[in-house]
Parts: sequence; structure tokens; C-alpha cells
Amino acid sequence: MRLITGLSLLLFSATCFAQRISGIVKDDKGNVLANASISIKGTTIGTVANSEGRYFLHLHTSGNYTLICQYVGYKRDVRDVTLATEDITQDFRLSILDFTLEEVVVRSGENPANEIIRKTIEKRPFYQKQLDKFSCEVYTKGILRLRDYPSKLLGKRFDLGDGDTSKQKIIYLSETISSFAVDKPNNSKIEVLSSKVSGKSDGYGLAAPQFYSFYDNNVNIGTNLNPRGFISPISDNAQRYYRYKYEGSFFEEGKQISRIMVIPKRSYEPLFSGHINIVENEWRIHSLDLVLTKKSQMEYLDTLRIEQIYVPATKDVWVIHSQVVYPAAKIFGIDAYGSFVNIYSKFNTAPEFSKKYFNNTIMVYHDSTRRKTDLFWDDIRPVKLMDEEIRDYKKKDSLEQLSKNPVYLDSVDRKRNKISLLGALIVGEDFSKEKKRVEYHAKSLTEIVSYNIVEGLTLNLGVTYTKRLDSIIGRRSLRITPNLRYGFSNKHFNAHITGTYTFGKKYVQSLSISGGKRVFQFNNASPIGIRNNTLSTLFSEKNLFKLYEAWYVTSTFNKGIGDGFTWSVGFQYQDRSPLENTTDFSIRDVKDREFTPNYPAELVNQNIIHHQAFSINAGLSWQPGAKYIELPDQKINIGSKWPSMSVVFTQGIKDFLGSDVDYSKWKFTLTDLIRFKLAGIFSYRIGVGGFISAKKLEIPDYNHFNGNISKFATAYLNSFQLLPIYQYSNTSKFYSLAHIEHHFNGFLTNKIPGLKKLNWYLVGGVNAFHVNKIDYMEVFGGFENILKILRIDYYFSFRDGEAGKSGLRIGLKTRLSRSDD
Repeated sequence: MRLITGLSLLLFSATCFAQRISGIVKDDKGNVLANASISIKGTTIGTVANSEGRYFLHLHTSGNYTLICQYVGYKRDVRDVTLATEDITQDFRLSILDFTLEEVVVRSGENPANEIIRKTIEKRPFYQKQLDKFSCEVYTKGILRLRDYPSKLLGKRFDLGDGDTSKQKIIYLSETISSFAVDKPNNSKIEVLSSKVSGKSDGYGLAAPQFYSFYDNNVNIGTNLNPRGFISPISDNAQRYYRYKYEGSFFEEGKQISRIMVIPKRSYEPLFSGHINIVENEWRIHSLDLVLTKKSQMEYLDTLRIEQIYVPATKDVWVIHSQVVYPAAKIFGIDAYGSFVNIYSKFNTAPEFSKKYFNNTIMVYHDSTRRKTDLFWDDIRPVKLMDEEIRDYKKKDSLEQLSKNPVYLDSVDRKRNKISLLGALIVGEDFSKEKKRVEYHAKSLTEIVSYNIVEGLTLNLGVTYTKRLDSIIGRRSLRITPNLRYGFSNKHFNAHITGTYTFGKKYVQSLSISGGKRVFQFNNASPIGIRNNTLSTLFSEKNLFKLYEAWYVTSTFNKGIGDGFTWSVGFQYQDRSPLENTTDFSIRDVKDREFTPNYPAELVNQNIIHHQAFSINAGLSWQPGAKYIELPDQKINIGSKWPSMSVVFTQGIKDFLGSDVDYSKWKFTLTDLIRFKLAGIFSYRIGVGGFISAKKLEIPDYNHFNGNISKFATAYLNSFQLLPIYQYSNTSKFYSLAHIEHHFNGFLTNKIPGLKKLNWYLVGGVNAFHVNKIDYMEVFGGFENILKILRIDYYFSFRDGEAGKSGLRIGLKTRLSRSDD
């Protein structure tokens, strides 16, 4: 008891000396300066003001301090304060910088800004390498607000579930404190020490301590805004892309700072505009305020503004003190904007890391991350919360507690579970029962009602039931999909059910079982979609589907085992029966064209006979250098910069359960996505495989190349767009294939007047395979990002070097991403 009392007194006395300096930052006209930077001279300790201009600093040692308040474009304010036993208030008033134009001496007749930028570019590699190794602590606050939003979106009520009908509100608010360690070129690690999300006590806040280094030639801001990245105003080739205007200079601590306006030479290039401040003679970045817009080839957002302020960590090394990113976008009637503030402190520019500190886990959320109290946050938070943010935390925390009330959840479900025209016709409808953690997905009308000449008009009814088995989405769940199918022409009724259980405390595992009676495409990978076949059959008189019917049961087990490895095992049994065409109805009769038989006429001249097939399979996939995000009791694979490879072996087993097949086959696949920065993205899928033995097998067991004879494109990196669907299906001992694409992402097209304003992206590539001494190749080129979602390509085919078919294919824009970016 005495020991506890002593410790309590010690802790109490320690907190008594944790005094606070607070105040407000305004300009000389009385306007608040949101996100102004306040730091303590001679240290990397500091904070930024909130949107109301208010700030505070907690200091645990009494004494004399020098506070420096900075804001890009304003003259900094320096104040000496003495901290004793009482909290003190220190306000700041910043005035717009008076720039002296006579301070810079350059060669006669030359733009002074060019000389400054040239010297900065020469020094760029030195400063880029200065922080090859460091550690620091980072406070991140992210907030997104709405200015306006529609009452309905895509036919459904736009409901944020907060009970607030006002148009202007906070929709996201989170805070994190992280330790951030870097040892270039390959090692980085984020440890999230504490996290807080408004309205989600079990949520993980945004931990994004990485800062955008303008000492890099190419500044990568995610991959979705522009996968090419953006050209730094001080990159090696920057003077080819930018014009610069010298706006004068000012002095800080005896150092002359030049203010340079950055102006893109051309629109629709990945370029910044704004200002960058350079320290004379040292030729380093002092601070910057740069903006990206739609004319910077930026997707999704209308504007993105970046502010950075650097401070000396030592005499020769400057580090980033604060970074504030301001996104804004208007899309589908939603007008949103926000700010993401990073404050860097406790910089160590010469850390010593243990040998095992860096591993394949690049981000860790500890058990205690979400358990910090409000008192902890009040003491540690370097940015004062605004009244609006305090209210948002309280309101959404109350709503979270209310959401546990079944009556409230039923009310939310009634609002959300309303049918929309778009969902009913195209994408399907989702319905939820939140108190039971249950969701239902119903098929759309275009999936339910289809047509093919085997079954005629077809009803394909199915609802997917998903049950979350714990509070963490994606950790444990059960998904069950029953399916009922009836063909009005052949009068066949089929029913099957599929269930998938996802689980695993550390790495994701899944077990899937499916069985019943259904129709299969002869290529069980089902390369032809229902809608595609219906349209082609009715309007082009092409029956793309080749179907058979089978009683079946199949099961697959997948398990991640770490270090980029995942293995799988499974089996499949099918009792197969042939199906024949039963109707020849079409809306449009195409001259000199007839429907083909319901079997691969390219391979055989008669349909399959009734038989059974049982097979087992095993697979292993590996992506070297795979990186992970580690949550309590769970690790998430986010990929790596290396290719992903997989190998699968399949064995048909004769006489087991009456099986008639006896074969062994294998395949190996290599896929990757390579970023060439400004030159675009190169992606490929290369495969080899074949039959080790093929004593007895049927067409569904063949190796199939995914063909396509419709005008609508199938999967780009897994299909041959001009290839007859079954013409080259085979039982060969060896085959090879390759799908190669290059996405220019605005490179080249952004230099063509008219076309650059459309923001269409050039894409081109090759599809090829070799089998049985046959060489087949497709060469194509086209445009994507048409209306943001469409892609159109024109293909030319060649067999053994001789020209074949050509044709146009229309599809959806490919979303390319790799998790390590």
C-alpha cells in the first residue's frame, strides 16, 4: 500500500510540471491562420494551429523557451517565454512577408529564379540522401467535411446514418500517433501507438506518417490520383516542365530565403503550381505551398494542396516539421473537402536499429492502440480540437452506443433496405440486418432473366447470405449462396448451393464447398458472361455459351502461411450429361449466319457422352518480399514490388466414385505490374503448363485458352479477344502464353490538342500463345479512361506470322494497383 501511494504521489507530482502554452494565431488583419506551425527553437518539438487558429503545447520542464510561429507566405513571429508552474498564453500575429527584390545577384539578363532553381537542383541529391535513415514520432489528424450532397445517389437514399439532415457536416474524423522509422532503400516501419476514430471505438484511424519528398524527382501521391506520379519543381528535368518567377526574399536567423513562384509550362501534365521557398547559399527547401488540379492530370479530386515547413534538426540537417494536405472534390453531387495534418517530432537523424527491427511487417497496430482514454488524448494531442470536432466525437460516440439498440438498428435497416431502379436492373440489391450482422445480396434482373438457345428463356434465382461472425469486418464470416435455375425451352430445373467460411486469427483462411446440379460452360472458368451471351445470341445470332449439365460437388481450402506464401487443396466430382440446342429464336436474323451446335465444334463433331470425372488439385502461390499490415490477431498481405507466381497441379483419378478420367496436368503463372513513373504502367501475365499424362479425359478437362468472339471485351490479362473460344483447347504436353499491356496513363496523349482535354489514356499490348507448333498473336492499341470507365481497343490477330482477323472490343477501364504503393 505504501509503495502504491508513493508511486501515485510521484506520478501526480510529475504531471504538475506538465504546463501548457496556448494561444491563437492570426494575421495582422485579425484573420485566423489555420494550420500555422509553432515550434520550439533548437528542437523538433512543435504543433500546428487548428482551423480556428488555436494551438497548445505541453512542456514537462520549466524554463526559458523561444517559440517560433510560421505560416507559408507570412513573416514568422518569434517570442521568448518563461514557463514556471502556471499555464501561459502566447498569441501570435503574422504579417504578410515583404519581399526584397534586390537581394539576389545573378548573371546579367537572366531570370534570377532560374539560377536559384538550377543551384537547388544541383544540391537536390545531397539533401535527398540526408534522410536515408531516420526515426520520428508523427501525429496525424484527418478530417473530411461535406458542403453539399444529394438526397439520392444511384437511385438510393444517401444516408450517412448519423441522424443529421444538415448538408454541412463532418463525415470522417480520426487521430493517430505513430512512430515512423526509415532505413532506405528498402526498409520502413510504422508502429501505431494510439488511434482514435470518431464513432468507431473498434476502428483503426488513418496512420499515414509518410511525407512527400520534393527532393525526389517523381512525387508519388498514392496511385489513384495519378499512377505516373507528379514531377517535382526541383527534379533533374524540372526546367523542361516549369517556368519560375522570382518574387523576392526575406531573412530568418540570418539566412536569406528566396520565394519562387512555380508555373507549369503546359497544362495536362503531372505538374504542380504554387510557391517554393529556397534557403540561399544552402539551396535547400525552407517551405512550400503547392497545388494540383484537374489540369495536372489528377483523377478523382478537383484540387489537392500541399503545405510543408522544414526546421533545423542539427546545424546541417533540416527535417520536415509539418505537412498539411487539403483535398477537395465534387462528384455525383457530393461536395467534399478536408485536411490531413501531420506533425513530426522527436526526430533522430542517426538512429541505431536492431538487426531484426525491420521485417516484412511495415505497419503494426498494437493491442493497446485503441484503448487510450480521453485524458490521454487531451494530454498528448498537439493540435487543439475545435468545438465542432469535440461535438462530433461526442455525438458519434453516442450514436455508436445507440447503434447497439435493436430498435435503432431496425430503423437504420428500414432506411437502407429500399430498392433502387439501378440496383434492380443492373448491379443487384443489398439488404442488411445490422443487429444480426447479416447481409443479403439479390441478383439484378439482367442476371435473373437471360437467354440462350440451349435452355431458352432462363430464370436464374439466387440470393447471397453473408453472416459476420465477429465485430471485425473480414476476419470471420460465413457466406451461403443457394441458386435455382429453370430453362423454359428445355424444361430443366437445376439447383445448387455454395458456402464459404472465412476465418483465421493471424493469416486469412477459407473453406469453400459447393454442390448440386447446374449447367457448366465446357471451359469451367466461365469466360463468357451471362449478359454478353444474351445480347450476342439475340442480336448477333452467335451462341457463345457451350453448356453441359452435371451433378457435382467441389471443395477448396486456402491458407496464408506468411512470407508471401499461400497454399490450397481441393477436389471436384462431376456427373456430366450433354445438352442440345432446343430453340433458334433471335431478335435479329443475320444473313448467312446460323447458330452452331452446343458443343465445341472446333474440336469435335459430336457432343459429349454421359460420364463421371473426379479430380484433386493442389496449388502454391508466392510473392517474394510480401509486406504485411499487422493488427491484433491478424496479418494482412498487401503485396510487394516483386512478381507473383503460382503453380497448380491437377490429377484426374480413374474409378474413384465411378470416375472415367485419368490424367495429370500442371500450370505455372507469373504476373506483375511495373511502374515506369511518367512513362506509365507495364503489366503482364505469363504462363506455361501442359499434361504430364492424358490417358483419358473429356473436353471440360482440357487446357483452354479464354477466347472471345463478341464485341464486348473479356478479362484483359486473361483472354484472347479475337480467338474462337475453343479452337485451340488442347491436351498438349506443353504450352506457353503471355498477356502484355502498357498503360500510358496520359503520357503522349497529353500533348495532343483536344485529346488531352478529354483525358483519354493510350493503351497497347500483345496477347500470344504457343501450342502444338502453332504460334498465335494479337496486337492491339486503344484508349481507356473514356468517361472515366470505358475502354476501346482495336485488335489484329496473326497465326504463324500470317494476318488473320481484326476487330473492335469495348470494355471497362482496368483499375491497376499494387499494394506496396
